[in-house]
Amino acid sequence: MRSVYIIAEMSANHGGSLERALEIVRAAKDAGADCIKLQTYTADTITLNANTPAFKIEHGLWAGQNLHDLYNQASTPWEWHGRIKEEADNIGIDFLSTPFDFTAVDFLEQLNIEAYKISSFELVDIPLLRYIAQKEKPVFLSTGMGTQGEIQEAVDTILSAGNKKLTLLKCSSAYPADPAHMNLLTIPDMANRFGLPVGLSDHSMGHTSTLIAVSLGACVIEKHFCLSRKIETPDSKFSMEPKEFSLMVELIRTTEKALGSISYGPSEDEKNSLYGRRSIFSSSEIKRGDVFSENNIKIVRPSLGMHPRDYESIIGKRAACDIPFATPLTSEMISE
Repeated sequence: MRSVYIIAEMSANHGGSLERALEIVRAAKDAGADCIKLQTYTADTITLNANTPAFKIEHGLWAGQNLHDLYNQASTPWEWHGRIKEEADNIGIDFLSTPFDFTAVDFLEQLNIEAYKISSFELVDIPLLRYIAQKEKPVFLSTGMGTQGEIQEAVDTILSAGNKKLTLLKCSSAYPADPAHMNLLTIPDMANRFGLPVGLSDHSMGHTSTLIAVSLGACVIEKHFCLSRKIETPDSKFSMEPKEFSLMVELIRTTEKALGSISYGPSEDEKNSLYGRRSIFSSSEIKRGDVFSENNIKIVRPSLGMHPRDYESIIGKRAACDIPFATPLTSEMISE
């Protein structure tokens, strides 16, 4: 079974500090993440510097804030990217980022990034999807809010660009996400419907949703990661702290082992337990020539005698020899 790929999303949790960003990279590695992920944008590449009502957030965690101000606060300075990637390379954790426009893609290409993550909000940005796909790198595509038609269009765009290295991520684009609205049963349906590997980009609190997703076949888990939720950032309220993330990784790895593979028959651990099955024993002393009946043979544990399926065919036949009490029956003891 392929190991689940676990992504720690830094996003805005550096809080404007490069040193904290580097510490997050090291903490993610220590917590068992396979990858540290950034988001590559500036306020000007993702929205307009406008204060009109259209650019005010009305609902959710960031209600009342202006889009440009929020993204200016949350963005990771591009001049930090190289240093963060260098730290990731040095300690042996993968580096990944989400670009939000063509200039971000070009910048990440200069860093020799090995894969791209596409945000749920960019699912419908067909020109951007095509541009990323043409780089021929693996792509993780979040599908939050996406209809079947929108997801199909995005998938077709990437595949038609010649990029077959696509993984879909089920996602609930609410912050934090309510598990009651995550509809994780969509994961195996997506895998079947689109013929692609599927993972989960999870904005819910705790690890329950990730374990359910893995049990449903998710091959990637992405979680927002911070050093402490006490360090307030735009993403801290729905991010995991290192100890929580480490526990999640441990439980995911245990879940993977428990899922195993399709298997019938006794496992190695079960072979000794076969002794505890039932078989046919003498339940009293039997003399040669006696007739076997419900009064002198019984199906009991352990499994050292004849199979229980033979019980009814033995009844009425005679003993071929003397059989002491509590003896497992064998075919040689039965006279034909």
